[in-house]
Amino acid sequence: MPLVRTVVGMDDRAVDDPLAGYTVGITAARRREELGSALERRGARIMYGPAIRIVPLADDTQLLEATKRCLDAPLDLVVGTTGVGFRGWLDTAETWGLAEPLHASLAESTILARGPKVRGAVRGAALREAWSPESESTNEMLSHLLANYELNGLRVAVQLHGDPLRELVDTLRSRGADVIEVPVYRWEPPEDEQPLHRLIDAVASAAVDALTFTSAPAAVNFLRTADERGRGASLREALRGPVLCAAVGPVTAAPLLAEDVPVVQPDRFRLGALIRDIVEQLPLRPKVAP
Repeated sequence: MPLVRTVVGMDDRAVDDPLAGYTVGITAARRREELGSALERRGARIMYGPAIRIVPLADDTQLLEATKRCLDAPLDLVVGTTGVGFRGWLDTAETWGLAEPLHASLAESTILARGPKVRGAVRGAALREAWSPESESTNEMLSHLLANYELNGLRVAVQLHGDPLRELVDTLRSRGADVIEVPVYRWEPPEDEQPLHRLIDAVASAAVDALTFTSAPAAVNFLRTADERGRGASLREALRGPVLCAAVGPVTAAPLLAEDVPVVQPDRFRLGALIRDIVEQLPLRPKVAP
């Protein structure tokens, strides 16, 4: 099935390369090549400006401290939020010599897995989840916790994935839970900020057609860095006008929507779905001036 609708007057190149002549900015750190290559195959010119960088797990002292806290006393509940993050946590614990005690602790706890990918990671580690929503919705996960558990006094480990999940964590704490935040794949500003600065300038000047985000921390730091460079007002104006802003899902879109930036986001929170949305919607918009 073609990725774009056939329009009267559209030439063969427009069908084969629906993004030909369009420039797309990519702020992602992880999987940026996958996203960029997919859009390039559809004719787009790509401008990379990673807004964050991933702290290597084995060097992450915060993750080590959180893991030790999980081992200080039995865990009652464990919330897994991403498959790659859950596996990464266990793999990294092995490099610290903590794999066996962590596995034993998780095995004695009640594990909730946010969707099929986390469920697969849990079972791949010879563990078993007690419940998992098909929607991969953090809100559905929180609703299940509130409806089914007396949280006061429970020790709850929440595996983060770059997003602090403030609503989930804060709500659990407000109900009296002792929440241990496990910061797998923690984000920090990029070591080399020049590509980010160039992308911010290009967006603020409406010199790109679309800008993509795959994580909320990237959106937050992109806006913050633009403000620090004195380009915040013009950047927001461009994102509210000629530059299409696209995010992989509602959590990622939230910092942008809070700034009154309209955001295209797919129904399914997947990279492939984000790519399809861009391929469908960007050709309906005029190209920016070369």
